[in-house]
Amino acid sequence: MSLTVTSLCGSWFSASSTRMSSLLLFTSFLLLDPIWALEFRYHDNSEIEQYLIQTSRSNPNITHLYSIGTSVRGQQLWVLALGVNPQRHVVGIPEFKYVANMHGNEVLGRELLLHLIDHLVQGYRNEEASALQLLRSTRIHILPSMNPDGFDDADTDCQYSQGRFNHNGVDLNRNFPDVFSDPQRQQQSEGQREAEVRAVMGWLRNETFVLSANLHGGALVASYAYDNSNQGSMQMGGASLTPDDDVFVHLSKEYSYSHASMHRGNICQGSRAFPDGITNGYHWYPLAGGMQDYNYVWAQCLEVTLELSCCKFPPADQLEALWSDNTDALLAYVRQVHLGVKGVVYDGSGVAVQNALVEVKGRKNVCPFRTNSHGEYYRLLLPGNYTFTVTYPGHEVLTETLSIPYGPDKYSAMTHHFRLRRTSAITTAYIQTCPTPGYSHAVNLEGGGATSRPSWIRHAVGIGLAVLGGWVIE
Repeated sequence: MSLTVTSLCGSWFSASSTRMSSLLLFTSFLLLDPIWALEFRYHDNSEIEQYLIQTSRSNPNITHLYSIGTSVRGQQLWVLALGVNPQRHVVGIPEFKYVANMHGNEVLGRELLLHLIDHLVQGYRNEEASALQLLRSTRIHILPSMNPDGFDDADTDCQYSQGRFNHNGVDLNRNFPDVFSDPQRQQQSEGQREAEVRAVMGWLRNETFVLSANLHGGALVASYAYDNSNQGSMQMGGASLTPDDDVFVHLSKEYSYSHASMHRGNICQGSRAFPDGITNGYHWYPLAGGMQDYNYVWAQCLEVTLELSCCKFPPADQLEALWSDNTDALLAYVRQVHLGVKGVVYDGSGVAVQNALVEVKGRKNVCPFRTNSHGEYYRLLLPGNYTFTVTYPGHEVLTETLSIPYGPDKYSAMTHHFRLRRTSAITTAYIQTCPTPGYSHAVNLEGGGATSRPSWIRHAVGIGLAVLGGWVIE
């Protein structure tokens, strides 16, 4: 980019105009590089798109831009991945994601995530230790708007619901498969779900996300799973608890106490009090078809819903202060992806195996955690002693007890590989222990959604972006 500006300066000014050329070069750089020019104001969908494209082009060594699909109206659902290996998964490096603007009228998250991108890229450029450590140890995926169509229709009123739904009038946070809902709803085919939901479901199949947060507005609280009743672990007070409730509470408190005021629990006028600034989702209000529960049950990804502003559409002159309130919390939460233990499961021949069950005693998940295509497992756990059971066809069941330290301060979970012993040359199939949502692997991209692993060519100045759907942005 700077080469292009330099050549322009050379054609407009003589060699003696050094001072003027330098000024023009600097000014042009500010105009062309959004990292230098991100303002505290609301950006529309086209501005966000251009910001992400330009940021990726300017920083190809640490960013990778891709689309997970399209909205009902055909707008791209852009994701920017950040890390020292942004284009692909690296064994041992956990995948993290932030999603904002699922409800189109809850808009603060869009701007916070743009400024988080700016913060991380600037920090990397300036060789700040915290940014370097985070980007070297983590791959961070940022989806600024899951519902761009809803945003286009949103009203700027503080609590008005205009724009909440997608273009079809559907609440995206009620449209995911729900293991605790009625079978007919749960088995609805993927092709019948909304385009934006299909895109996220495909995204979760293509990446092994370990930790996530979904940014909302209209309250100030961190809300954790389950959102729906599991009809099995509800305790006094109406909570619906997961087997990893201790981890969810820790994650929620990590955000609330790193936030400027969330931990006080009673900030929003007329709102109920939230002790420590956190709540179990079902205890707050029950909902079926939520993205948070879907992440946990079917994608092995712990997700917390972050309600970040009392007003759904805060005045623009509050954005800078709201960014300041959330900066430390956004970064601290990402670091929690390094809780617990990670590693690879090897079979009797020393080959990493996919779909080995990795279970923790006392944590009976609806869908057992399994190794990914690289043979990896990730388990977010608080410090302590845990007994693991690893199961894979044709091999002895392996049981080991591990003492797990606290990892986020070191930007790495404990690494422990499991090595299995073969017992039979005959490979047997697993008994299905997890209810399967109604997947259809032949979703037509014409109507939005993702059908395969998102793929992009490398981004650089002068190189077009290959977009799912066949068209190119120059």
